[in-house]
Amino acid sequence: MAKPNYSFEKRQRELAKKKKKEEKDREKAARKAAGLPPEADEPDQDEPPLEPVQPG
Repeated sequence: MAKPNYSFEKRQRELAKKKKKEEKDREKAARKAAGLPPEADEPDQDEPPLEPVQPG
C-alpha cells in the first residue's frame, strides 16, 4: 500500500487558499473601482463598532 504524501496535500491546500485570497482581493478592487460599497460581511475599518443603546 502506498504511503500518503502529506506535503503534496498541504501544498495543494496552500495553493487553493492563495487562489481564493487573490480572487477575493481582485473582486474587492473591482468593487472599489466601480464605486460600490463593500460587501456586508466586511466591516468598515474606518468606523468603530456601534455600541448598543440601553434605555434608561
